[in-house]
Amino acid sequence: MSTHYQTRYASSPKEVKKLDTQELRNEFLIQGLMKKGEINLTYTHFDRYIAGGAVPGSESLKLEAIEPLKADYFLERRELGIINVGSEGTIIVDGESFTLGYKEALYVGRGKKEIIFKSEDTQNPAKFYLNSAPAHKGYPTKKITRENAEIVELGALETSNARTINKLIVQSVVQTCQLQMGMTELKTGSVWNTMPAHVHDRRMEVYFYFEVPEDQAVCHFMGQPDETRHVWMKNNEAVISPPWSIHAGSGTSSYTFIWGMAGENLDYGDMDMAAIKDLK
Repeated sequence: MSTHYQTRYASSPKEVKKLDTQELRNEFLIQGLMKKGEINLTYTHFDRYIAGGAVPGSESLKLEAIEPLKADYFLERRELGIINVGSEGTIIVDGESFTLGYKEALYVGRGKKEIIFKSEDTQNPAKFYLNSAPAHKGYPTKKITRENAEIVELGALETSNARTINKLIVQSVVQTCQLQMGMTELKTGSVWNTMPAHVHDRRMEVYFYFEVPEDQAVCHFMGQPDETRHVWMKNNEAVISPPWSIHAGSGTSSYTFIWGMAGENLDYGDMDMAAIKDLK
């Protein structure tokens, strides 16, 4: 079987304060997402979110329902967002083909029964990063490119956080139930993301870091604003961010990350800011 999954349970700030380094990583860090010939998924009980990767090699890969869903097919009660972080690949949704280049996205609504992943060059495969959340209604499948995205420039080189935010799967671009996804690209010389830090108690989030050089790393910060923790991360790794946690990072080089979130509020600007000087 090419589909593998693991489950992570929700935890409170009180519990997380007591975790050592390895325990913190076990709870929130997601590794091994991009393995050739496999689909690897992590099901978290924070908003029943799923983050994963599909890397089709010489054979195509089919997205199958995992046991925790208790469903006949994966999208029976879910929606799906996909961003390609590898070479060109094709996604077949109930017989309709969508070809995604590097950093292009696809939204697939509830009710689609068969999702198949293919690589155009099996030696240099596509790497499909997947996010999924429960859905109450089915919306049309839509491909999103840089030309369709809502693009925002934020930060400055003076504060080491000049970055481009590409809003790909958001309400201004495509209709969804609760899933939102986008991609933030740090400019050369900038290393800080998501500053000033914030929480949004009405939705959780998952960060996926990529374009991190092999000999470099990103330090991801989480926790309550007055009780922060950190997790060192490598290329193609993801981290779960609970609703009560900040989510920010600083790299030893520039990098790119994909943010995905779900919850009861689709307002991108719904954030409770934490002043940088107040972080502890």
